[in-house]
Order: sequence, then C-alpha cells, then structure tokens
Amino acid sequence: MTTLRILLVLACAWVPFRAAAETRFYVDPQGRDSWSGRRPTALVGKADGPLGNLATALILARESRRLRPAEPVVIQVQPGRHELGAPLDLGPEDSGITVLGANGRVPPTLSGGSRLTGWKRSEKNHDVWEVTLPEVAAGEWYFNQLFVHDQRVQRARTPNTGYFRTTGPLSKGTPIQMAFKPGDLHLAWAGLPDARVVMLMKWTDLHLPLRSIDTEHHLATLAGGPRGDWMDEPDARYWVENVPDALDQPNEWYLDRRTGRLQYWAAKGFDPDAVPIVAPRLRELVRWRGDAAGQHAVTGVTLKFLRFADCDYEMPEAGLMSPQAAVGVPGTLRAHHATDCRIVDCRFENLGGYGLELGRGCQHWLISGCHFHSLGAGGIRLGEPGDVHPSEVDANHSHRVLDNRLLQLGRVFAPAVGILVFQSGTNRIAHNQLRDLYYTGISVGWNWGYQATPCHDNEIDHNLVETIGQGRLSDMGGLYTLGPQPGTHIHHNIFRDIQSYDYGGWGFYTDEGSTGIVLENNVSYRCKSAGFHQHYGRDNVVRNNILAFNTEHQLMRTRVEEHRSFWFTNNVVVHDTGTLLGSNWGGTTNQFWMDGNLYWDVRLKGDATAYRFGTDTWEAWRARGQDPHSRIADPLLVDPQQPELGFQRGSPAYALGFRPIDLHDVGPRPPGARK
Repeated sequence: MTTLRILLVLACAWVPFRAAAETRFYVDPQGRDSWSGRRPTALVGKADGPLGNLATALILARESRRLRPAEPVVIQVQPGRHELGAPLDLGPEDSGITVLGANGRVPPTLSGGSRLTGWKRSEKNHDVWEVTLPEVAAGEWYFNQLFVHDQRVQRARTPNTGYFRTTGPLSKGTPIQMAFKPGDLHLAWAGLPDARVVMLMKWTDLHLPLRSIDTEHHLATLAGGPRGDWMDEPDARYWVENVPDALDQPNEWYLDRRTGRLQYWAAKGFDPDAVPIVAPRLRELVRWRGDAAGQHAVTGVTLKFLRFADCDYEMPEAGLMSPQAAVGVPGTLRAHHATDCRIVDCRFENLGGYGLELGRGCQHWLISGCHFHSLGAGGIRLGEPGDVHPSEVDANHSHRVLDNRLLQLGRVFAPAVGILVFQSGTNRIAHNQLRDLYYTGISVGWNWGYQATPCHDNEIDHNLVETIGQGRLSDMGGLYTLGPQPGTHIHHNIFRDIQSYDYGGWGFYTDEGSTGIVLENNVSYRCKSAGFHQHYGRDNVVRNNILAFNTEHQLMRTRVEEHRSFWFTNNVVVHDTGTLLGSNWGGTTNQFWMDGNLYWDVRLKGDATAYRFGTDTWEAWRARGQDPHSRIADPLLVDPQQPELGFQRGSPAYALGFRPIDLHDVGPRPPGARK
C-alpha cells in the first residue's frame, strides 16, 4: 500500500470519527484491503468495510500513530480464521498499538497454516485420504506437523506405542552409528529424504535423519554428531517417523517430499471437506523488533483475546540433538528490546516450538490469563541463556507471568520446560497451572556453578505444577534451579506427580550452584525420586513445607562442600515407601542443618528405633547435631491423597511451630479475582 493511499484512507476515515477517543481499525476474513477498515461490517453495496489483512491494518495503525501520536490506536480482529502470509513485525513505530480480538469467548485465530483441500480416497485403503501438493514436490514448502480439526495428529511412526531399543551405545564420531535389533529397521527406509529417528536420552532427545541401514551387521547410520558422553543412555529408546510402512492406523499421516503426496489415515466416516485439515507454513507469528543500537525499544504493545495457532518448527538438514530444556527451539511469538508490553487472555495452540519467547532487552511485560496448549516445545521463555553481564539496554527483567494455563507441552521436543527463566531477575511467576509435560515444570537460572548472574529476586508462588515427566525423560523437577539467585522466593506452590524415566523425578530441585533461595510453604508429593533434592549449592532455606508420599526417598543431597548447603527447618515429612534420606548425607552441621521438623513413616508408626537417617539411627543422627528439636509423630493429615489440605486440629506439627499453608487460590484465579 503506497503512502498516498494510506494518507487518503486516514483522511477520509477520520471525517465522521473526529469525536472518538481512539482510532480503531477492523479486520475481517471477508474484508478487503481496498476498504478503509474503519467499519466492523461491510456497508450495503460493499462501498466500505473492514480490512481483509492484519498486515494492512498494522500499516494503517502505524501511520495513524505517526500523525496523531497522542491518540490510541486499536486493531480489532473480527471472529474467524486469519491466515498470515508472513509473521507480523512490530517495531518502535508500532509502540502503543493494541491488537484486540472482537469476541473474548471465541477469539479469532491468527494462523500460520493453510487449509488443505482436494482430498481423494486412496485406491489401496479407503480409510486413507490423499492430496498432492505441488509446492512440496517443487521444494518450495515442507511441513513437519498436521492439524486435523484443531488437533495435532501423529506423523506416521513405528512402533505405534512404546519404543525400539538400541543394542549398544551410539558411536562417538560423525556421522552417528546406532546398533539395532534385527527386524526393527528395514532396508527400504534408508535414504528416504525425511525418515527420522527420534531417540530419548536422559534429559535430551535426538531427531536425526536415517541415512543408511546395514542389515547384516544391524547398524544404522544417522546424520548428526558428535555428541557429549553425558548424553549416553544404555539401551536407549527410539522410534522411527515418516516412513511409508509406519502409516498403519487412524490419525497418522505421511508426507513424501519427492512426489508431494500427503496421506492421512482417518477414522471411519471422516469427511475431509467438513473437517478443517491444516498444514503449517510459518514458524513464527509475531516478532517485536526493537532497535538495540539506537536504544529504541518497542513499548506498550497489547495483544488481547487472540488465538495463535498452526505453526511448524525448523528441522535442520542434519537433524537436531535437542539439549537440556530444548534451549535451541525458539518461540513462535518472539521479542527483543521490547518493554511494557502486554499479552492478556490469549490462546497459544498447535505450535511447533515454544509459545512465547521474551529475549534480550525485554523488560516489564505482563503475560496474564493465557492458555498454552498442545505445543511442540514449552510455554514461555524469559531471558537469554548466555547473557551473564548484560548492559542496561540488553537486560531482561521484571516480568509478570500470572494466571496462565500451560497444558500438553513438549509434544515434539520432550526436554522442553513449561516456564523457562534464563538470566532474568525480579520476575513474578504466580498462579499458573502447568500440567502434562515430559520434563521440568518451572526452571530458573542457567549458570552451572557460583558465578554471579542477573538471575535474582524472582518470586515464584501459587503455581500448580502436576503430571510432569510421565516416565519419558530423567533428571527433572517440578521446580528446577541453577546458579546463585539471591533474593529468590519460592512459596505457596504445589508440585505433584513428578515421574522420571530413570533417576531424578524431584518436586523441587536445587541443582548446581543454586544459592540464596528460600523455599517455604510449598507442598511436594508423589514424586518418584524425592520431594526435595539439592545437588550442590549454598545457603538455601527450606522451611515450612510438606513433603509427602514420595516413592524412592523423601530428601536427597548429593555433594558435600565446605560451606553450608542449606537449612531444612519446620517441615513435615510423611511417607509409606522408600527411605527418608537418599544419596550423600555426610558432613557436619556447618555444612547443612536440620531442625524443628516432623517425620512420619507410616510403615514404622512410632517406633523411633526403626528409623534411619541415611545410615544413622535417630539417636546417632541427633548426636551429630541434626534435628535436636524435631519429632517423630503422625502429623494427622486431613486427607493423605491431598496433603495440600493440611493437618487436623491438634497435629503435633503445630506444636513444633509449623504454620498452616493457605493454598485455596493456587493456580489460575477467576478474572474477577486477579489483581
């Protein structure tokens, strides 16, 4: 659209609207970019009406801001599906613009995909529908995901459930070689352009093209490498995706890059003309691009009542060895050098990567009341992993992440984290629900060791973190911290049902160098490895928490250091399986200190002589100076299935100074209760 055209539209549009307190542009899937966009519906005769393209509305809104900087500008997106041809780029000139969905109950969809039509039944199998996509055959388009009726469907994989197992460690060099069991892999798969091995290892996953297969020696050659020894896992689990033989059950699809033929095995009675089938074209939807060199940030942009959907992820030709937290997978909405922006009551669904990424130079954002669902990676990323000493302009800090729901994450990249905080401080993460992930729920601070970082004074409270891990990966926590974090306060959270594949399913996990953190008034229960584990750290405070019915151990401590690792005081620990203490409890009261706690092993009842604190008896443990004022007694839980409900009146925990934990409003609050 030319500048003259923009000025004419604005001049004409303002004539009947001079008394308005704001300028408002409307966008509708049935609109036209030749219209003014100042009317929500088309006039009789279609002389004027809403715009048809959000990008055009943004150009007009930008010009309006330039001409009348004091007048607010709102882009109102009408209900329906808006397919974006390219990501929306927001620069400093877009500061102050609001993009608003017209209907808060059914938000308009900003889609990064295209609806596919022209389906025909396969002649070989009438449950399989086919369509040929010339752009794919021409090398102009490829996609890794497919969404049917707003649901991600499985790319054809084998085995359909469970895993194949390697028969030995992967080779160390490049390319990688994998030993497989006879019959698991087939020679015909070798060299297919998009045959992919997906492998799980400890806290990582590998997505590697299958290059060749030696059926005599049972060795497969994969793209990619080298990799660190720390990734190795005996008898590693894997499956194979996007080979024709794997298309063998409903709700699977296969795409042949060479011919452009897409096949989808549907349920009985499926009608592809009645149900939308969408393939993604974009990997990003919105980008905030401030000018770091000129110190001009994007400021005051608000997105509200919008749905972001149908985006893909990038897969390099050599594949991807996803590190911890899938840190190499970016957000679908990405920002740098953007301040005081708001994303409120929006939905992030069916996306290939992380939902939202606030990177370098992002400060004072509000993310509130949003719903993150069915994402390839995690929900929200704050900060940059390597920004240990950022400038004032580049620093990331002071965000509020409140009252959001983050469900069904890590659907492509299992190591992804629900809410991931890198080198970012003075944030508040509160009243969120995180459920159904394969790795850590909330991870804060990315520094291995005691080097000072900008990650400090974060407050994490009133979050419900549940159903984490689900036996997919290892070494995870409902809450996971790294490095010094002075002033960080973690309180009034529930962490439950953290189940790792092998080791390391913990409620709260203070890992390498975690320092200066206060964890209090939390409940951690039904975790595989322990309710609390400190690998190594300094001067952390763990007090007034409930740790209940964790499976292998209740508390774990790994490394003995000269300084004090933590204080563990006024906590209630109750269990009916495993041991009380796991791993390494050597050292003196100068290296860790425990007191004022209440312990109860349901199996042992009140027999104090049967209790073991590591290798120590109760008497020997106290002789070491630990737990001098603690007790062994039944805490009288109101409901052992829901320890967060607390204790009955007269519980001995209260006599030890335990304070009741009020968790009535944990998780997202109703809109009227949010502050």
